[in-house]
Amino acid sequence: MCFSRRKRSNNTEVQIIARTSVVIWKVLQPTYLPNPTKETWVQSARRYWELWNLPNCVGSIDGKHIRIKRPPKSGSEFINYKGYFSIVLMAVSDADGCFLTIDVGEYGRNSDGRALKESNFGKKLVNSTLDLPDPSPLPGQDTNFPFYFAADEAFPLMCTIMKPYPKRGLTNRKRVFNGRLSRGRKSVECSFGMMSSKFRILHTTIGLNINTVDNIVKAVCLLHNFIKKRKVYFRAREERKEMMMT
Repeated sequence: MCFSRRKRSNNTEVQIIARTSVVIWKVLQPTYLPNPTKETWVQSARRYWELWNLPNCVGSIDGKHIRIKRPPKSGSEFINYKGYFSIVLMAVSDADGCFLTIDVGEYGRNSDGRALKESNFGKKLVNSTLDLPDPSPLPGQDTNFPFYFAADEAFPLMCTIMKPYPKRGLTNRKRVFNGRLSRGRKSVECSFGMMSSKFRILHTTIGLNINTVDNIVKAVCLLHNFIKKRKVYFRAREERKEMMMT
C-alpha cells in the first residue's frame, strides 16, 4: 500500500508540473519572451555596443544539452557526443543575458549547427524573415554592414552569423576580432549558467516524457527572463569606469 500511495503521489506531482509549465508559458510568454521585432533587434544591437564594444551585433547564439532519461524506442537519436541522452535548447541571448528567442526539443545527437538549421529560428534566419534592421555602417566606416549574431566554431559562417577565425595562422587583427567576438558571445553562455544555477533541475536527468521536458525547459527559460528583468542589468563600459574611479 505504501508503494501504491507513493506512485500515485509521483503521478500527481508530474501532472502538476506539466500543467504548471504550460500555464507559465501561456501567461508570461507575451510579456517576457515575445517574438522579436525590428525594434527589439535595434535595441539589442545598441546594448551590445554599449557593453561589449561589438557593433551591429543583435544577439549571441548557442545550444545547451538538457539531460533526459532515455525515451522508449528512441534508439540513438537522443545520444549526444558526450555519451548521454539529451535534447537541445537552442537560444539567442541579448547583451544582458536575457533570452530573445528559444527553440527546444531537437535530438541530442545533432550538432549545434544542425540544431540551428532544424529550428524555427534557423529557418527564419536562412529565409531572411527575422525582420532584422537594414545594414548600417560600422563606427568610423562608410560602407553598410549587415546586422549579425555572434556564434562559436560549431555554427556556419553566414552574412548574419559571425564566427571566430580558425586558430591556425592568426594575425594580430584576427586575434583582436576573435577576442571581441568571444566577449560578446559569452552573454548566451552566461544566460545558461545563471539559469542552471537557479533551476537545479537542469543539473539532473529529467525522467519525463519528451513533451513535458520541452514544456519545463521553455518555462524555465521564461522564468529566467522574468527574474533578470527585475534585477540590475550589466553596466555599460563608461559606468564601470566611473565606479572604478570613485
